[in-house]
Amino acid sequence: MNSTPPGSRESTSSLPSLAEVHRTIRVPIGAGFWRKLLVFSGPGFVVAVGYMDPGNWATDIAGGSRFAYRLISILMLSNLMALLLQTLAVRLGIVTQRDLAQACRAHYSRRTTIWLWIFCEIAISACDLAEVIGSAIALNLLFGLPLTWGVCLTALDVLAILYLQHRGFRFLEIVVVTLIGIIGACYLVEIILVRPSLSGIVGGFVPRLEIVTNPQMLFIAVSILGATVMPHNLYLHSSIVQTRAIERTPEGLRTAMRFNFIDCFLALNFAFLINAAILIMAAAAFNRHGLAAVAEIQSAYQTLSPLLGIPMASLLFALALLCSGQNSTLTGTLAGQIVMEGFLDLRLAPWLRRLLTRGIAIVPAIITVIFYGEHGTARLLILSQVILSLQLSFAVVPLVQFTSDRRVMGEYTNPLWLKTLAWTTAAVIIGLNALLLVQVAGIWRG
Repeated sequence: MNSTPPGSRESTSSLPSLAEVHRTIRVPIGAGFWRKLLVFSGPGFVVAVGYMDPGNWATDIAGGSRFAYRLISILMLSNLMALLLQTLAVRLGIVTQRDLAQACRAHYSRRTTIWLWIFCEIAISACDLAEVIGSAIALNLLFGLPLTWGVCLTALDVLAILYLQHRGFRFLEIVVVTLIGIIGACYLVEIILVRPSLSGIVGGFVPRLEIVTNPQMLFIAVSILGATVMPHNLYLHSSIVQTRAIERTPEGLRTAMRFNFIDCFLALNFAFLINAAILIMAAAAFNRHGLAAVAEIQSAYQTLSPLLGIPMASLLFALALLCSGQNSTLTGTLAGQIVMEGFLDLRLAPWLRRLLTRGIAIVPAIITVIFYGEHGTARLLILSQVILSLQLSFAVVPLVQFTSDRRVMGEYTNPLWLKTLAWTTAAVIIGLNALLLVQVAGIWRG
């Protein structure tokens, strides 16, 4: 990757990303631990929404129904990677007062910056595609709305986004946490209903060589990785931590980093529990009954209640899916705005930016629904997560580079152990994606 030395070219923009909410949340001086935790809590949960979007549902259901509990270890590994990388994003945003996109524009050449922006936009479009399809499926399951109409209806969420942004960032965080709570409650009931195997769950935490050697399992595993560690979330998190008006002193910076880590730790582990619950539900309800072919959200909905003999099971499933799709819409909007402002210093009205992103996602979704129906939407969901995973390296490498560079981070540079762990994580991500491409190419030739 071509770059100029870090710090050699400053950003041409004096405005922070999401300027309308920058430093709008006051941090009380002298407050106790719990009050500070409450003030700093929020950004981690906004980011965690991306780790439980409809794309996760498709990959988790496919993984659980085909391979039972064996891919829980991949969920755990993905969550640990996500926690590490999101923590680095937090450190970058707090210390430098720049989001990751702005840091790239300040330190890389113009050509490199443009390419990174293109790759990130591809990732955001893939994520938005999953949100469109997931929301349309939920509307179809709950209200019988045709998928084509459901896809078109998702364009109206622009109005909801504008309303939430107008009410303030803290209000948006509360809405996000509320929807996450509904998803969690629905799946707590689902797990109770399906009665999974405790020994199977425990065994699923043990990594298996089969995951790498089995092309079908590897495809789902990397899809899970792409659905869990999402590239645009790194840009998002490095920006929204700057909504807190922290003291720009060594103690203030350390306090902000500490409490944001706790926020991130709690939020991402909650997201892990929800993802694990989806996979466990699929394993217990479908794989255990020999229904390994249930890899689609619609099939899972239609099969769940008859299989368990409990009508409420399918209703809770669809309700949680709708909350997931709408929640993910919020993060996609914010991430798109941050990426465009950061890489290009181009500031569009939020409604226009959202319409552009959603329009790009709606077109392939409508084409897929019309020509391939429900089965096509399932394949498109999983493919969108693989695309996300393939874009990860282009966000992870700059993030690790910047947070490991003393000229960028000063005394808050990653220590040697963290730097080693971060580069190892980046290498694992790149290696898994390379292996996936080899496997897919082999399947294609076959």
